[in-house]
Amino acid sequence: MSSGTTADQLTGPVGFSLPLSPSGTSAMLTAPPWHFSGEIVLVDYRVDPAAARRFLPPELDLGPDPGAAAAVFAEWQWCSESGAELTDPEQCQFGEFLILLGCEYRGRPLARCPYAWVDRPVPMMRGWVQGMPKQLGEIHLSRPVRVGRAGSRPDGPGRRDGTVSVRGKRIAELGVRLTGQAEPPFLHTVPLVHTRVFPAWLPGERTVSRLVTSKVADVEFGPVWTGDGELALFDALDGDYASLAPVETGAGYAFAYAESLCHGTELS
Repeated sequence: MSSGTTADQLTGPVGFSLPLSPSGTSAMLTAPPWHFSGEIVLVDYRVDPAAARRFLPPELDLGPDPGAAAAVFAEWQWCSESGAELTDPEQCQFGEFLILLGCEYRGRPLARCPYAWVDRPVPMMRGWVQGMPKQLGEIHLSRPVRVGRAGSRPDGPGRRDGTVSVRGKRIAELGVRLTGQAEPPFLHTVPLVHTRVFPAWLPGERTVSRLVTSKVADVEFGPVWTGDGELALFDALDGDYASLAPVETGAGYAFAYAESLCHGTELS
């Protein structure tokens, strides 16, 4: 080793994600597992099966219920294994809206997420690592309250509503009138299948694209409340997004949910 050269200099900057730094603590995203606790409001609906088919890679089929879909709002709190993020609410909390399409792989039930929006950059980047198509948006979800009249009680009847806007344009509205309890909605119980895409950048390089699911542990559901659902997707983005507008709206649900996201698994 030459004079003035240290082992750290030979190792170079490190980190789970960019930016890399000598200790790795500058990384925008910490290493998994990532632990999530949240409040979910979901509406089952149906899309044109032909439109849903166009969003699926050739390895996936529509399955026995073509056109099954769900619109999902969530308010999340998360942390890595150390729990350090919980000391900074701005870092550990975010809102999310996503669309799920029912599908299957060789008879295995799955859900495909063609669109997702979050209101913080870290969960957006974490989505890209997973292959989840997250973008930035403005997500608002009415909250249950424990006292007073400014909202419905948690784990009880009432109404929950959500809205999402992108670049100043409203793209979705959701509402649920909760009246009774139910089992968890099906599309929230099956694995999600994503496409991890790394576009070609160097001359002669080829784009890398792989279908993956995620290893999830410590799944917990709170009491699931259900009732009539309302959903509108607005033609504010492009024709692809507009093609997933509901042709029929089903039940809505609200529940607390938790999981630990461990790592990805290549679909096989």
